[in-house]
Amino acid sequence: MDPTTLALALGAIIGLVLALTGAGGGVLAIPLLVFGLHLPLQQAAPVGLVAVGLASAIGAYLGLRQRIVRYRAAAVIGIAGMLMAPIGVFMAQRLPNRPLLAAFALVLMYTAWRMLRRGAQAEPSAASVPCRVSSTDQRLTWTQPCARALAGTGLVSGILSGLLGVGGGFVIVPALTRYTNLEMRSIQATSLAVIALVSMSGVSAAALEGTLPWEVALPFASGAVLALVMGQLVAGKLNAKSLQQAFAWFTLSISILMLARAFGWFTA
Repeated sequence: MDPTTLALALGAIIGLVLALTGAGGGVLAIPLLVFGLHLPLQQAAPVGLVAVGLASAIGAYLGLRQRIVRYRAAAVIGIAGMLMAPIGVFMAQRLPNRPLLAAFALVLMYTAWRMLRRGAQAEPSAASVPCRVSSTDQRLTWTQPCARALAGTGLVSGILSGLLGVGGGFVIVPALTRYTNLEMRSIQATSLAVIALVSMSGVSAAALEGTLPWEVALPFASGAVLALVMGQLVAGKLNAKSLQQAFAWFTLSISILMLARAFGWFTA
């Protein structure tokens, strides 16, 4: 298959995952770029961020029109993440490829484990979370514990975004589930808004470093955006928890392949 067409098709998979889960686009983009287009992680990471960032921005815009994006929470997490993403990019360009692949595989395994574990647990009660939705105006009630939890989420998301090329949704969605009592659709839409902000910072840093192959990034991102818009049309009709669980098992499988490649056991 022509490389441009392949990049477009692989990007479409990312957009569909983002539309259906609100997360996972970055963690899936890197394996697709490494295995499908044979890019080193240092190039795959910023390409993934371009696609995930653009697709997430479209998804966040659609969420804002539906009034389900918590924009103040997204701003707190996003600004913290934007501060850390360039540091992650700086580190990634100065580390060997195989250790980065191994680190990415371990992050995937942890992500899958958290998703599967969360599926077996009961939802947290409104009284047990630091960021609660007010019963009067349906907005988040801001407290110091709430602000600390969300800012800390942004810092972790930002460093991983720059270092490994993940948008951060696999951190943000579980964190919003744990620290807030928002509905899942609102969590997913807010996550997309944060991913768009954090990805923008990481892409800018990578472009300044000169490690962003635009000939791959543009078709890959175009496929992601088109698929996300189409996926949004059916996302609300599907069971969000079941999709998260299916994605968790798929993520676990991908992490094993990535770890095998990092140790030289799998080179396809």
